[in-house]
Amino acid sequence: MSWRVLFSTFGLVFLAELGDKTQLMTISLVSKTKAPWSVLAGGCLALCVVTALGVLAGELLTRVIPAAYLQKGAAILFIGIGVVMLFAKR
Repeated sequence: MSWRVLFSTFGLVFLAELGDKTQLMTISLVSKTKAPWSVLAGGCLALCVVTALGVLAGELLTRVIPAAYLQKGAAILFIGIGVVMLFAKR
């Protein structure tokens, strides 16, 4: 196991998820349901499943597409989504 990869992944996911809509949704669910442990378990399970899907997709895609192209494609998608959100009418 690569501890460096483990800790960098933890740090990146932690910072990316901190204060996002998922965290706000869990705050809302806890205040509505008064079941913090059930919300915690559901949120952890959901994040684990989504992460597993990402890992599997990354593993399969890198067998066909070079990692450099995937990184550039992801960057372009993030920029595109940002531009759409910037100019989207509310």
